[in-house]
Amino acid sequence: MRARATTTSSAEEARLLETSEVLPGRQLTTWSAPRIARAVQAGQFVHVLAPRVAGLLLPAVPVAGFDRVAGTVGLLLSSAMPLTTQLAHLRPGESAELEGPLGRGFAIDARSRFLLLVAYSESFGRTRAVVDEAVAGGRQVTVLLGARSVAEVYPSSLLPEQAEYVVATADGSLGHRGSVAELVPEYEAWADQCFAAGSPALVARLLTLARGRDGRMGVARLGRRRGRRIEPGAVEARRRAWLQVALAHDAGCALGICAGCTVEGAAGTVRACREGPAFGAAELRPGPAR
Repeated sequence: MRARATTTSSAEEARLLETSEVLPGRQLTTWSAPRIARAVQAGQFVHVLAPRVAGLLLPAVPVAGFDRVAGTVGLLLSSAMPLTTQLAHLRPGESAELEGPLGRGFAIDARSRFLLLVAYSESFGRTRAVVDEAVAGGRQVTVLLGARSVAEVYPSSLLPEQAEYVVATADGSLGHRGSVAELVPEYEAWADQCFAAGSPALVARLLTLARGRDGRMGVARLGRRRGRRIEPGAVEARRRAWLQVALAHDAGCALGICAGCTVEGAAGTVRACREGPAFGAAELRPGPAR
């Protein structure tokens, strides 16, 4: 949580259209914000200027969906987020200021037709907007979602009917019994690209899978050209990566100054609010798959 004396030129007054509790302690809010809806990429985030509490921001709220034609964006709020209670009193028709879009989002390659999303329920907001972008572009998309139990599963009714939705629960109360990571190998060969968010253990398993996949496919993998080197941090490299991961962060300044969201990347320390939150697999340092 940071104090701001004034908002920046990237702030937009947004009108709340709808709010609903989709899971215990989680609210999906839909806002009229035409400028942000036109500019946002899946994986980016916004700051919310808490109304009636001067200068206070909700840090790093992922854009969980958008409709460029309607000019709307969706924010999935958690009761665990600081200042979420400051928005609880808002009613449809009232306004708050959204600052963004911020950060570096996912990059979908123009040639990709089959997209795979992998996330746990608590991190799904960081990848959810890929579904909207995929459907709008006429692509096929499959969502693999993990949760502890059926009570924590994101409602399928809130996803477009064009999206395939496959669930894994730790207790077996819905779908596959076990980890969502166990579902990925079945879809690996089908997917042109994979977008993920989740625990360090899930990310580590996916990074291992992605590196093994690249080794097997060699020059045949998406966008690889002989004799041409693309730096791992470049936008083009991220767009051509089979795996992209949105890391969790609590961005304070969103300017890369406060160093409150640094993570260890493959080439050194990076800032999730500026170089991320979306990273290509080659940019991340693999960790232990616990």
